[in-house]
Amino acid sequence: QLQLVESGGGLVQAGGSLSLSCAASGRTFSVYSMAWFRQAPGKEREFVAAISSSDSPWYADSAKGRATVARDNGKNTAYLHMYRLKPEDTAVYYCAATTGWGQREGDYEYWGQGTQVTVSS
Repeated sequence: QLQLVESGGGLVQAGGSLSLSCAASGRTFSVYSMAWFRQAPGKEREFVAAISSSDSPWYADSAKGRATVARDNGKNTAYLHMYRLKPEDTAVYYCAATTGWGQREGDYEYWGQGTQVTVSS
């Protein structure tokens, strides 16, 4: 089993920045593609960004230009750096891992518990 633990969520003003971390343990981190999803109240979980095991990033249109996904295999950690945050970015953010690749929830086998991000206007 791969365990994932997110951290770094919190309250931030619109226009501000926030960085999330996802610490992995239990298996070899470097072989997994890592993704970030988010779920706002009353909405379905949606893809935000992903980074492959070979360090290739991919972003949802809503995140392009406002987020950077990264990973540090030496620290077994994935990151999501978010900029110019908007109130509509308010959601619980989840990291997920897969030995494959994709932008759908079903593409990912392992999930963290989520971290709340709240952007005030």
